[in-house]
Amino acid sequence: MLSWGNRFNICCFLDNNEYRLPGGNAEALLAADAVEVLQCNAGTAFDQLRDWHAARPGWLFGHFAYDLKNETEKLSSANADGLGFPDLCFFRPRYVLQLQNGQVQIQGENLTEEEARNIFEACGKEQEETWAALGGMLRARMDRSYYLESVRALKAHIRKGDCYEVNFCREQFMETTLHSPVTLFHRLNHLSPAPFAAYYKLNRRYLVCSSPERFLQKKGDRLISQPIKGTAKRSSDPALDAALQSELRNSAKEQSENVMIVDLVRNDLSRTAVQGSVRVEELFGIYTFPQVHHMISTVSATLDARFHFTDAIRHAFPMGSMTGAPKVRVMELIEHYEKTRRGLFSGAIGYITPGGDFDFNVVIRSILYNAENPYISFQTGSAITFYSDPEKEFDECQLKAKALMAALGVE
Repeated sequence: MLSWGNRFNICCFLDNNEYRLPGGNAEALLAADAVEVLQCNAGTAFDQLRDWHAARPGWLFGHFAYDLKNETEKLSSANADGLGFPDLCFFRPRYVLQLQNGQVQIQGENLTEEEARNIFEACGKEQEETWAALGGMLRARMDRSYYLESVRALKAHIRKGDCYEVNFCREQFMETTLHSPVTLFHRLNHLSPAPFAAYYKLNRRYLVCSSPERFLQKKGDRLISQPIKGTAKRSSDPALDAALQSELRNSAKEQSENVMIVDLVRNDLSRTAVQGSVRVEELFGIYTFPQVHHMISTVSATLDARFHFTDAIRHAFPMGSMTGAPKVRVMELIEHYEKTRRGLFSGAIGYITPGGDFDFNVVIRSILYNAENPYISFQTGSAITFYSDPEKEFDECQLKAKALMAALGVE
């Protein structure tokens, strides 16, 4: 499906890698070829999306970039950006292929059964492209010493009462050509399969994503968000791996990080929810992935009928797990101390159905590529709190980068 969809200028492929998390989703979903495209930057982006969907309800696939914060709050973005993704882009796909329970459903505008069967057969004949190793060394806009000093400075802000948790990220990048982004996705998805994996091609810009985190889902009038805060490394020794998992489950520091963001998500959802409907379905759930163990909580709410589905997204965006709290102040600190415009990183990618349901991930554990001016980039981060050890926070960033570096084949 993915190889077939990659022939078009625009496509979006979502894969849950057979993970079974609360909320569920299709095993694999492909949107290919754009009939229409909505692309805009912060200003009136959410209003444009609402009106665009209402004018002609149908499947929409696309993204919200982190810098839409400049629309939801009085903020700005001035850091370096080598990627150039728009703040918001959605497309109406000509084809939608949905794989579930051993069957594939093929939809399209005025699509005949014969054409659908031809697509099915074409997918079966696709072959994976060969991988050309990159080699070379990554560069970083902030070196280790700057990172450590910035974490100390952020802890000083916390001690003063400016904030109590900040998600702080650093970029690593290469200015070189990536010959096969789709093969890179296969490599990363093999090394680090995740429930919200995504491949996204927007003309000459690409996202290769192995995200374990859901930002927000709507089914009917029910909203769920599943923030991740709390990370532990894996071990090949089963006994040690179980001990690391137990240590994460019982860590006061990791629990405090998680509950701060759960409270923030509860507050965000309450702005468009039926009064009294916000619930914490699961607190401090421990989930295991190939590279790490994560602490994940699930928060649900009932969307008030007075609000449009885009209002629920607008009031929850950017997601608290990628900002910290209080949200506006920490986004100011992020802009000051980070060196790279986040753009699509720590934004969200996913789909909206004809009826206004949706599902969006958090764009983390991702490699982004600009083929116009060859530039490969990824960012990793961690939550800085009063208890943070700068050295350990740097190590967590490196741990999260491990699979990305292995997929690229770089040092």
